[in-house]
Amino acid sequence: MENVDLFLVISTAFLGSFGHCIGMCGGIVVAYSSSKIDQDSSHMQQTISHLAYNFGRVVTYTFLGGLFGLLGQAIAFTPTTKGVLFLITGVLMLLAGLSLLGKFNFLNSAEFSFSKYAWFQKSFRALLKSKSYRSFFLLGMLNGLIPCGLVYSFAIMAAATASPLWGAIVMATFGLATIPALFFLGSVTRFLQKGSLRGIMMKAAAFLVVLYALFTMYKGYNFVAHPQKMQEMLDSMRERPKAGKCGGMKCAPGKCG
Repeated sequence: MENVDLFLVISTAFLGSFGHCIGMCGGIVVAYSSSKIDQDSSHMQQTISHLAYNFGRVVTYTFLGGLFGLLGQAIAFTPTTKGVLFLITGVLMLLAGLSLLGKFNFLNSAEFSFSKYAWFQKSFRALLKSKSYRSFFLLGMLNGLIPCGLVYSFAIMAAATASPLWGAIVMATFGLATIPALFFLGSVTRFLQKGSLRGIMMKAAAFLVVLYALFTMYKGYNFVAHPQKMQEMLDSMRERPKAGKCGGMKCAPGKCG
């Protein structure tokens, strides 16, 4: 996992949250804000409630990221299969990015909602009646199970890491980067819906998804076309000595403390 990957995760999720998450999850945020949060409660109590809900979403996303990373690890057991995984990931993310731009119906046809199931509706209603911080957290975890276009995109990215740890980190980073939009939803919803900012951010997020898709496909091509070279590069990265007092060079015994 490279720094550029995490930068793209943060920037895409942040921009996409204002363009996509507001529409997908805005109704839930408005519902629990009006029914579970007393207007006469302190600012601190309201803040903790919103944070509990959002961190509940992050926990679910992190768990899903670990599962997808584990799936990717099972598939990418050789440089060639790793390259194929990157290529498939790149193609799916390209379709997702074009779908976010409105060019395809890829994400809309793939999305389905748990909200139509009786167990989800029953759990949702029960959590809306409670005003404990625990209920906000559990409601966030429940909301994290609702599939959406951005979640699919980052789940695919998590699988491409071929690591449960990095898959979890990708999805956790995604979840954390979407908090600002949903946390401040009450004060910015009208502005985002009436103005052009939402559309601009949606297009910017889609552009980053497409950009990362092309980058991923390029990595996949290198793994498929030059498997031995890429394996040697991966091996050298694993064997690279950690930087210490000797500036990353191998130290003589007793010199680095």
